Amino acid sequence: MSGYAVVDVEATGRSPWRHRVVEVAVVQLDAALRTEREFATLLDPVGPVGPTHVHRIAQEDVVGAPRFRQIAPALLELLAGRVLVGHHVTCDRAFLEREFARIGVVLPPVPALCTMRLARRLLPQAGGFGLSACVEAAGLGWFPAHTALGDAQATVELLRHCLRTGAPAEEPVPAAAAVPWPRMGPARSRGQVSLLRRWAPLGPWPAGVEGPRPLIGAAGYE
Repeated sequence: MSGYAVVDVEATGRSPWRHRVVEVAVVQLDAALRTEREFATLLDPVGPVGPTHVHRIAQEDVVGAPRFRQIAPALLELLAGRVLVGHHVTCDRAFLEREFARIGVVLPPVPALCTMRLARRLLPQAGGFGLSACVEAAGLGWFPAHTALGDAQATVELLRHCLRTGAPAEEPVPAAAAVPWPRMGPARSRGQVSLLRRWAPLGPWPAGVEGPRPLIGAAGYE
């Protein structure tokens, strides 16, 4: 069964080559845009976490978080055969490609949908085309901004809004399902891989106002 994989990453900087993913989330949707599964975790970037003022992840937050290699098998399964969706999806894909390349896995070219590009066409009234502005223009309410799962969930709602408003010229789901996909064996670790999820209150917050810090809790490998 195929559908969409809506992704978001938070990173230690802007360059996929020089920086690392510090949080990743995937929301799986079926071909009818119904939510099937959610996955999210903080990651140990094996170095500084980067711009805490943006993603609000402190160095101590990633203590005990898995490394990318440990969650890579599950992540591949979540993405397999699905249209890759993101807000400025080329950025999310570039970080994922580079992280997988570091462990010797090549992500194949799959059809992608960018909600930023859809919004430029379908939400011309938006004051800007960042995720917050597009969500506001679509009348979708607030969300936990700059947490990977919060942004992915907001992107899901924006995707649904845009596809209801005006579908893309081509249907990408069958093409994605036909793409050969790499597989990995289970992560080599002692016992179960523990995920570290962030739960955040509604946002985004007004300019100059720092919202409550997201809560962090452990979850099992999914």
